[in-house]
Amino acid sequence: MTREDQSVVGPDNTFEPKIIGFLCNWCSYAGADKAGLAQVPYPPNVRVIKVMCSGRIDPQFVLQAYKKGADGVLILACHFGDCHYKEGNFRATQRYRMLLRLLKQYGIEESRCCFDYVAASEGEKFVQLVTEMTDTLRKLGPLRPGKAK
Repeated sequence: MTREDQSVVGPDNTFEPKIIGFLCNWCSYAGADKAGLAQVPYPPNVRVIKVMCSGRIDPQFVLQAYKKGADGVLILACHFGDCHYKEGNFRATQRYRMLLRLLKQYGIEESRCCFDYVAASEGEKFVQLVTEMTDTLRKLGPLRPGKAK
């Protein structure tokens, strides 16, 4: 199956982006769970991958997500001072900066990769980030085949 075969089209024949979300277990995933438990609606475009710590997200994971058909990647970490592993979110921030340079080399727009901080109590912020990213990616359109090889 080619990347083009994987394109998602909404009910009104519009492009619907695929978003891979890497969420830390202790804060960001709990924030997403809070939004779900509160039944706050948000676009169903994100597929969540729970990681124990955002500091464990290797830039190669993100590149692989693009290669496998993602149009965008969302990386959510704990706020500074709240990391269960003390400094994992600092490490994630450093890796994100490096990742942006790497994406530029592949010709992938910076706005296709979002990094932010979501606490366990911030279900509304999770919803806002997913909604904003979905809207941004709809405007950008699908990631052109061959960019993330």
